[in-house]
Amino acid sequence: MLWSMIAIALGFLGIAVLGILAVRVFVEVRRLARQVGETSQRIQRAAQDLERAATPLAARAHESLRD
Repeated sequence: MLWSMIAIALGFLGIAVLGILAVRVFVEVRRLARQVGETSQRIQRAAQDLERAATPLAARAHESLRD
């Protein structure tokens, strides 16, 4: 009887530990997803800035090649 109660208690503790770890993984995944989203927006803004800066430069290069 004692062994079965110990086995049930250990099983419950094991499931509780797995639940806690699952919650921690979920929180970290949400944090990582948020960071990936922010980084993606930064990259998009940098690409737009680069495109905006390159347009006049390309126009000048095109005009100098025609001359």
